[in-house]
Amino acid sequence: MTETTQEKTGLGNYFVANYPPFSFWKPAYLPAAHAALNTVPEPDTPLGLYLHIPFCRKRCKFCYFRVYTDKNARDVETYLDALVHEVTLYSRAPLVGGRPLTFVYFGGGTPSYLSATQLRSLMQRLQAVLPWQGAEEVTFECEPGTLQQHKLEALRELGVTRLSLGVENFDPKILEFNGRAHLEDEIYRAYGWARDLGFEQINIDLIAGMVGENWDNWKECIAKTLALAPDSVTIYQMELPYNTTFSKELRLIGQDEPMNIADWPTKRAWVNYAFDALLAAGYEVSSAYTLVKDRRRTRFVYRDALWHGADMFGAGVASFGHVHGVHLQNVDTWEHYVEMLRRGELPLGRALPVEPRHRLIREMILQLKTGRLETAYFRHKFGTDIWETFRDGFEQLANEGNLIRTAEGVELTRKGLLQVDRLLPVFFDPQHRGSRYT
Repeated sequence: MTETTQEKTGLGNYFVANYPPFSFWKPAYLPAAHAALNTVPEPDTPLGLYLHIPFCRKRCKFCYFRVYTDKNARDVETYLDALVHEVTLYSRAPLVGGRPLTFVYFGGGTPSYLSATQLRSLMQRLQAVLPWQGAEEVTFECEPGTLQQHKLEALRELGVTRLSLGVENFDPKILEFNGRAHLEDEIYRAYGWARDLGFEQINIDLIAGMVGENWDNWKECIAKTLALAPDSVTIYQMELPYNTTFSKELRLIGQDEPMNIADWPTKRAWVNYAFDALLAAGYEVSSAYTLVKDRRRTRFVYRDALWHGADMFGAGVASFGHVHGVHLQNVDTWEHYVEMLRRGELPLGRALPVEPRHRLIREMILQLKTGRLETAYFRHKFGTDIWETFRDGFEQLANEGNLIRTAEGVELTRKGLLQVDRLLPVFFDPQHRGSRYT
């Protein structure tokens, strides 16, 4: 875990989104997923719905998600019909049927790629199957250039509570070089419309370390973000998973050749600068990636519910979920996804039943991303003293200046918070360390 003098941004996943790693999920475990869906839910377990909208105007050069830029209007309708059919099938499962939704999340891809008419039809059909009027949060991801005022009006009317604007950067040249489709003027226009319409929470996403970025640009991005004064700001550090355009280019030219990609210490320094600037402006740290204006009013229900073991089923091609102690993911091609639903089958592609110890590790490493852990929570839920069980890992992080022990549990230092994802494998079981994450 010791920092090296040169930490290049190499190929591979940096961000830890789940545990055990995805490479351990297999088609052979699908019977466990079906069994879980036919089980009565555990009391007081929240239920969430994630919907993957895989359409984009352009494919970002750093994107590794399943997205499509070549689908016509008929294709879009075919997919939306399949999505509604999938949610309908889930609604009939004993684990889902009759349970209220705690959160709904429209992700992508670019959900705002859809027209206002398509959005109204999709959301009305979904709500007829699984209503979300009582949900604590309905999040909708947007690319600024795809928004019009009437589309935002529809989203507000249809119950979206948190709008997440994928700004990433404000510099037109950097946006264009990295494959983003929107322009700087479109950011301000979309944000102004959203603010005028009174969305409960507007979040801005930024990426530290886009190709071509430098200190001057980053400082300007933070200044422009502060001028907008969003309710929350999410900052990710640029990574290069194996199937991105940039990663393919790096493999062609050789990883030792420069591509003007900031190294990890530089990206951490940029995020540290952003944290200092936002804290000085009255924001509060909500996680290693997120700062909020008012912690009492600004919540991330989707994140916090998932990190505390909620059930969530992911609808859409390649979507991930977690139900009743089983990880699951849909098939990852358009043709397979649509065909399975035409046959009336849930389009599941792989799964993994998660044993109790690994459920504990999963919640612990994900909650550590908030910057702190409370030992009483884990003692109550899992009957485990996490400090004693994972003493070696905690003491290693403490000795490196990344973590301190508190009366309530543990807390990351700023140093630890800025690089939390690279620290988490210290808590992995031996068989899960060093494996390809995907």
